Amino acid sequence: MKRILGLSFAIALPVFIWTMAINNNNEKMTFVSNNDLETIAPSDEWPGTPKNPNGKFENLYHPFESSFGDLLKWQTSKNPYKEAKERENRKLVVDFDPATLSGKGDYLIWLGHASYLIRLSGITTLIDPILMDNMFLKRDSELPFPLEDFPPVDYILISHNHRDHCDKQSIEFLSGKYPRAVFLTGLGVGKVIRSWTDGQEIQEAGWFQRFQTGNDSPNITFVPSRHWSRRWLWDDNKSLWGGFFIEERGRKIYFMGDSGKGPHFEDIKNALGTPDFCLMGVGAFRPEWFMHQSHISPTDAIDAFNLLGGKYFIPMHFGTFDLSDEPRMEPWDILIDNREKIEGLLIEPVIGQNLLLAEELN
Repeated sequence: MKRILGLSFAIALPVFIWTMAINNNNEKMTFVSNNDLETIAPSDEWPGTPKNPNGKFENLYHPFESSFGDLLKWQTSKNPYKEAKERENRKLVVDFDPATLSGKGDYLIWLGHASYLIRLSGITTLIDPILMDNMFLKRDSELPFPLEDFPPVDYILISHNHRDHCDKQSIEFLSGKYPRAVFLTGLGVGKVIRSWTDGQEIQEAGWFQRFQTGNDSPNITFVPSRHWSRRWLWDDNKSLWGGFFIEERGRKIYFMGDSGKGPHFEDIKNALGTPDFCLMGVGAFRPEWFMHQSHISPTDAIDAFNLLGGKYFIPMHFGTFDLSDEPRMEPWDILIDNREKIEGLLIEPVIGQNLLLAEELN
């Protein structure tokens, strides 16, 4: 039951209560974008973000194929990692220096799961904030500082509408506290979050579209992932999912979002170049036969990182919420066991630390 509550309600209420049709070559796809935004295409043939004839967004290379029967099979099967989960007593390390926020330097701070607080050249960006417990999601790791100490933010980035990335309470809190913050997200997500804001600007992008952030702010581009969207029973894939590519004064940060493996990683490199810091999801991956379309495994994340040509591998999407079958810290263990395969530097993702300090290790 906990798995159903953790994944089905937290992410999609409930997940997979439909069977996605497999694309065939005879279906007429349409391609959309936000005409107000610049497109940074991976090739001259890039047509835009695909929608199927039903008006629903599609992955670039892998149509989503799952069914209610698959969900039942997972939920009614024995979890081979159950005992290991029960024995797991390790938690993510939290280590925060208040001087990081009070100073004027750049920082990249993990807040747990897929939430990041980033300051570059005086501009503060917050990605996928889920800052408090709610009915379906209970944190297994603490925030590094109390909510009342949360710094002012300029941009709030929402990767997709699932409840472990797009949290109503957190958005309402931030909107009330920072009325000048601008929301940056994918096409259709504005409809989900608009009533939670205090009238802040919301920009929606298609894949490979660059948001309008002004000359003094980082360049932020919405990039594809292999995933899906759903929040209610009737809105499957009506809004877009993706990741972010942030560029500021020669430094590049790639936020993967939720994603299975696929050729889109190479597309991102072709369009935007090689990132320095890669924030790679590695958790909620078991059972792999069920999860692989939505969440990449740690070993596949290594392959994606190497393909991207990144310098620093920073794992995320594990250790904070119980969404799947694997023990809390298993993704990190797998990365440690395979670190010699990483063609870059594996960074331990300590909550609260300034992860940009990894640059000083080279």
